[in-house]
Amino acid sequence: MNLLERIFFHKKGAGQDTILRKKGYGDNFPLLDGFDNYSLGSFTKGNDAYLCSAWVNIAVGILIRNIARAGFVLLRGGDHVKTGPLYELFRRPNRLMSRYDLWKETAAWWYLEGEAFWWAGPEYSGGIPKELYVLNPRKLHHEGYGNGEIYSSITAKTRRWFYDSGTEHIPILQDELIHFRDWNPWNAVRGVNPLAALALELEQDYYANKANSTLLKNNAVPMGILKTDQTIRPEEADAIERRWESKYGAVKAGRKIAVLGKGTEFKPLSFSPDVVKLFELKRWNLYTILAKYGIPPRVANINDKTTSLSGKDTGEQHAAFWKYTLIPALKQFENILETQFFVRYGLQETGAFDLSDIPELQESEDAQSNRDIAEINAGLKTINEVLKERGKEPKPWGDIWYRPKNLIATGGSEPTAKREAED
Repeated sequence: MNLLERIFFHKKGAGQDTILRKKGYGDNFPLLDGFDNYSLGSFTKGNDAYLCSAWVNIAVGILIRNIARAGFVLLRGGDHVKTGPLYELFRRPNRLMSRYDLWKETAAWWYLEGEAFWWAGPEYSGGIPKELYVLNPRKLHHEGYGNGEIYSSITAKTRRWFYDSGTEHIPILQDELIHFRDWNPWNAVRGVNPLAALALELEQDYYANKANSTLLKNNAVPMGILKTDQTIRPEEADAIERRWESKYGAVKAGRKIAVLGKGTEFKPLSFSPDVVKLFELKRWNLYTILAKYGIPPRVANINDKTTSLSGKDTGEQHAAFWKYTLIPALKQFENILETQFFVRYGLQETGAFDLSDIPELQESEDAQSNRDIAEINAGLKTINEVLKERGKEPKPWGDIWYRPKNLIATGGSEPTAKREAED
């Protein structure tokens, strides 16, 4: 089995699928300690918020789908590079992955673990990589760190990384990796989980979900009740129920008929104030998660009653999502690649995300027309300049500025119209 198969297609040893690797602050934050088989049977509270929290799953899904929409282009001297091995590397990182997959998986680990790793592949021997693979950060460990050693990015020697395949620790040299890392105050070589500060909120949401499930399971209120003052045996109660259903039909919606005897009376219980608070708590946790990830409510398809929910409001929230959440993340990816890839290998090219095809960032036709008219009236542009920006043919008279008639001079002693008449 080659190195690629050992990392991505390994077979686990006996009992490995139920063993959780416990890590301290010296590695990843323990909130999302991972395990390989994400099955509900082996899942326990707090191990993976992407699995146990619906809104974390939804939020990360929204983020990674939109980041993958932005095209990554190579530039050399301001011109797009559309051929060559470097272009093919980012277009098809490896035989199993597309450009879309590369950025989607990178963004997924970034928003779940605060870091992502690109590996140059098992055949890498130096120079520009011919392949790129996205590794699971939860399985990577840094040599020496966490054993009482104080790490310094200035004085430390080059250290190896080890990938935990489940059966062995595979060494990976540092120059084989590109490490996307968010700042971590507890660890100088690892990223920090973005959900670290939300540990209590996620725990509360987990227990609130369990309490709600228990409430719904135990809140089986019968559709109808047959009541008698006589003492009846269980078999008599069943016979009464069958006769009632045969005469009047079975009860719908999965409900049953209750037969109560000897003066017994049924009184359904209403929700207690504590139960009602669970729903408010879940609403608070929802907005906390969305705020942490920078996702406006309308982007997550939440109809917030405090807003007008007009088309303009929805469009503004989607535009704000790109401007204040996604674009800063994309710029950070660009800067990390600039340092760890393009500068490291001494390349003349650089990489950037092309946002020209993102509809949320495009100005509406009406708004653009109004802006163009205002700039023409103010003398900032001519008609031909506007036509050129729109890709249309110029007009013979389009280079002349037609000044509005209501304009008057403010710095001269005579009105503009009077001076023009005298001229």
